[in-house]
Amino acid sequence: QVQLVESGGGLVQPGGSLRLSCEASGFAFSTFFMSWYRQVPGKERELIANINTISTRSTYDNSVKGRFTISRDNAKNTVYLQMNSLEPEDTAVYFCNAGRWGTVPFESWGQGTQVTVSS
Repeated sequence: QVQLVESGGGLVQPGGSLRLSCEASGFAFSTFFMSWYRQVPGKERELIANINTISTRSTYDNSVKGRFTISRDNAKNTVYLQMNSLEPEDTAVYFCNAGRWGTVPFESWGQGTQVTVSS
């Protein structure tokens, strides 16, 4: 079955950086676009970044454009999110999933990884 395991979150000061990882299994990772989402309590999950299968095209929400970078390693079935210049508004639980921008082919979600930006 599809499994997604996010890691790398933590507490960071404003202006700091974090690198999130998401290890995927149970599907042909290299054939799927991959995305990162985030969610704060009481709000819907928000799509923030997407990457195509061969890492030649990535797409970002305006809220993270220029600060976050999505990447992937198909040999490791892993997608990454490098987050720089973090702001308190980036505080959320971060998730990954497969699919093109705006589509989610799998119902399964991981547990997410908490990112807290605070001084």
